[in-house]
Amino acid sequence: MHGRSASPSADGVWHNLHVLPDADPDHVMRDAALVVEDGRILWIGAHAALPAHYAALPCHDGAGAWVTPGLIDCHTHLVYGGQRADEFAMRLAGANYEDIARAGGGIASTVRLTRAASEQELFDTAAARLRPLLAEGVTTIEIKSGYGLSLEAERRQLRVARQLGQAFGVTVSTTFLGAHALPPEYAGRADEYIDLVCDTMMPALAEEGLVDAVDAFCETIGFSPAQTERVFRAAQALGLPVKLHAEQLSNLQGAALAARYAALSADHLEHLDESSVVAMAAAGTVAVLLPGAFYFLRDTKVPPIDLLRRHGVPMAVSTDHNPGTSPTTSLLLMMNMACTLFRLTVPEVLAGVTRHAATALGLSDRAGRLEAGRAADFVLWDVASPAELAYWFGRNPAACVVRQGRIFPRETHV
Repeated sequence: MHGRSASPSADGVWHNLHVLPDADPDHVMRDAALVVEDGRILWIGAHAALPAHYAALPCHDGAGAWVTPGLIDCHTHLVYGGQRADEFAMRLAGANYEDIARAGGGIASTVRLTRAASEQELFDTAAARLRPLLAEGVTTIEIKSGYGLSLEAERRQLRVARQLGQAFGVTVSTTFLGAHALPPEYAGRADEYIDLVCDTMMPALAEEGLVDAVDAFCETIGFSPAQTERVFRAAQALGLPVKLHAEQLSNLQGAALAARYAALSADHLEHLDESSVVAMAAAGTVAVLLPGAFYFLRDTKVPPIDLLRRHGVPMAVSTDHNPGTSPTTSLLLMMNMACTLFRLTVPEVLAGVTRHAATALGLSDRAGRLEAGRAADFVLWDVASPAELAYWFGRNPAACVVRQGRIFPRETHV
């Protein structure tokens, strides 16, 4: 169980804490206490108001730590075969996308390696990527498929995602991303491949309980708005919520399309326009910002943060962990990048990895906040101020992570 079964229970009274119950630095419970029972938060409030009948429970001294809800990484491609470091080196040496593709690289190489990997190999490599995220306080994570592009390989990716949740005691939300790229065997036949995605792959994987949401890559190098809408209609028929990779490289009005289908989120959004922002606001669609991909691709067009603020669109922040454009395993680093590259404020970025990220996964009733009745997912931070969570890069100040009611201290986070 990768340390989960050996991790002690968090049940009891946690005291000597400064708690941010909804990760808002302006809403602080100082000298607070949390009561955990059977892996859930039973009570939260000022320590002075702690009901007397909890006095007999085990005590956990927080030593004055700041406490936030567990962090949520709401957009990742964590399960795949191989890596693409050699392509990175080729680009630095002057190779372009076509050169890399001719050498068998690009997404096709990840598809090939993912298809060739066994379920155990996919689990082991994904687990190595997951561990540092867990050590930083991630207690909920989204994992997409999309590197198999066949029913069997997509199934294998999603099965591994479920297994990671069970093995590490982390909440995993799975997303079917069959419409990620065109597999080589369907070259020149994109509509036929969308038929396969909608008529065969999606229904089968949903029937097996492997799909929590459906995503697509709506882009000039991905799938058209019309093809994307077919995916959305198929998801809608199965009762599955949708989300979308939208407006990363160009503006195809994908975010507005996603909003028409009440999408949970639209992600990337560098080329988003105001009309689409208005549509997202009306639909309650979260904007998921992915500064790792922006940085790694050396992009220069920043998402329209001021427009999103002006229209009240909630903004989440995520790693977009993937082998081609964002090979990061640090959500804390993405928080810093969202501030430095996109100019988010500290309150915005804290909300972006907690309550807004929960909304982006359809989990706002279960994750992203600390309140009685919710799972005991929280992090004790060894910091003097919550601003330090966005300030440092290359440092992990998580002193203790409580995940699904189990304690993972700094030395044994995962």
